[in-house]
Amino acid sequence: MDKNRGRALASVFLLFCLSCFLSAAAGSVNISFSEILAVIGGRGQAVHENILLRVRIPRTAACALAGSGLAVAGVVIQNVLQNPLAGPNIIGVNAGAGLAVVLCGYFFPLSYRLMPAAAFFGALAAVLFIYGLAKKTGASRVTLVLAGVSVNSLLNAASDLVHTFGNDTLTSTYSFRLGGFSAVSVQVLVPAGIFIVLCLLFVCLLGNELEVLGLGEQVAMSVGLNIRLFRFLFLTLAAALAGAAVSFAGLLGFVGLIAPHMARRMVGEECGYLLPFTALFGACFVMVCDLAARTLWAPYEIPTGILLSFVGAPFFLYLLFQQRRRRSHD
Repeated sequence: MDKNRGRALASVFLLFCLSCFLSAAAGSVNISFSEILAVIGGRGQAVHENILLRVRIPRTAACALAGSGLAVAGVVIQNVLQNPLAGPNIIGVNAGAGLAVVLCGYFFPLSYRLMPAAAFFGALAAVLFIYGLAKKTGASRVTLVLAGVSVNSLLNAASDLVHTFGNDTLTSTYSFRLGGFSAVSVQVLVPAGIFIVLCLLFVCLLGNELEVLGLGEQVAMSVGLNIRLFRFLFLTLAAALAGAAVSFAGLLGFVGLIAPHMARRMVGEECGYLLPFTALFGACFVMVCDLAARTLWAPYEIPTGILLSFVGAPFFLYLLFQQRRRRSHD
């Protein structure tokens, strides 16, 4: 079993490397592998160097960081809430971060460095509200998801309202709400990317605690785990990952739902394998979708978030009906 999971990790790492190369090489101007190496070695053509260093590499890095951050945030939220249907975009975490970013852009239009912090606090407020709602009402898994969908709609409506009143100062929020990387800003990407990498490392270091927490309260209490502390800590980390990703990628949907499920089918529930596989698969998934969004309909480019919604919405419905079938059999 460990050999199979090791092979799965090696395979997804190779897929990650291939996705990075294709994302950097393909586009309106195709760049070969030898030309990429020449640019890295400082011997490339000026036009290829400008394309790679100013556009392709930052965009590829943004896709990888957003994909891995949202995917691991999905694993954390699903384990903490013990709900396989939960995800950052399903229960309103992304929307909370998006509302905070829109408000930040409305009140502080030139303060790009505030956006990751605003997205974090918006995501944290949303995830704590959903968690508190679940604890107080004792809602079932499906009811919790439906409540999250309602909160998600409410927060998106609030973002639309702010955008309506601040149309002059929020000209870039239309593409932000759709989600994509066509206008990724290095000023926002660098601090948010460092934040995502640190949070990913922290989650991986606490993988054993996350795994125990996902087994239920009784098991966690039997091994002496401080449930309240670690729940709050993991929800904070999930909010940080989702918020930082949203701050530069916009409202990308379903990454935190699809990637964890695919990872569990390949490597199981053990977090030592689940977390790195999910991060790599989420990065590959977003990079491939972004590549398809900017090449399949060339010279037109559609926002990556639209393509992710077309892929993710049927997957979510499939999971929802699968859960209902399991409950009916039980």
